[in-house]
Amino acid sequence: MELGLGGRGYLLTGASRGLGFATARALVDDGARVLISSRSAGSVEAAVSSLGTAASGVPADLAEPGDADRLVSTALDRLGTIDGALISVGGPKPGSVLGTAEEDWRAGVDSVLLGPLRLVKALVPHLTAGACIGFVLSTSVRQPLDGLAISNGLRPGLAMTAKGLADELGPRGIRVFGLMPGTIATERIAEIAEASGDADTYRTQTEAAIPLGRIGQPEEFGRVAAFLLSPAASYVTGTVVAVDGGRLRSP
Repeated sequence: MELGLGGRGYLLTGASRGLGFATARALVDDGARVLISSRSAGSVEAAVSSLGTAASGVPADLAEPGDADRLVSTALDRLGTIDGALISVGGPKPGSVLGTAEEDWRAGVDSVLLGPLRLVKALVPHLTAGACIGFVLSTSVRQPLDGLAISNGLRPGLAMTAKGLADELGPRGIRVFGLMPGTIATERIAEIAEASGDADTYRTQTEAAIPLGRIGQPEEFGRVAAFLLSPAASYVTGTVVAVDGGRLRSP
């Protein structure tokens, strides 16, 4: 199937590694141009080098109020137009509901909710019909994850915000959607496994709860995200798509 990505320009945050990088890879491989960002300048430089001449990058932290405008301005300068954006931020600090300090909740609100909203507000005036915005969320949108209280509290709110944006931007021909990655072999999952105190047991128990019987690979997420960002998904908006091997118990 032809995705129609040739020559299109995409902005991806949190994309120097993991799911964002896998999406950038899929977009570039299908002919798109990308601007990627993350907080680490070194990571951005390494990712751009790996992606090749269709990619450029800039360090940015969406939790910093001025970075959203700077990121959009840079994207317009380097890409010419922004045909789509994939907004991803690092996972908030793990912990239980009662065991998580208030300052960690506040930091989570800044990174998970306010940061993406700042970028959307900076981005929307420059989008035209056919453009799209995707949010990388989590299966905690549908069911809570053990030991990830902040994510459980905030990701569902961002999912409903995306739904509201789809209503607001639909009349302009702009699509908005979310993705719910399950357990996928990224550095974040490796960190959670180590924090469990027994990484091997964590992996075994995790895989046992996944109908496909295995942890996903980043490129499996990247291909789904690239499709949703492409013109081939032109009638998909206002929804959240699970990429989780069937782990979610809700349909």
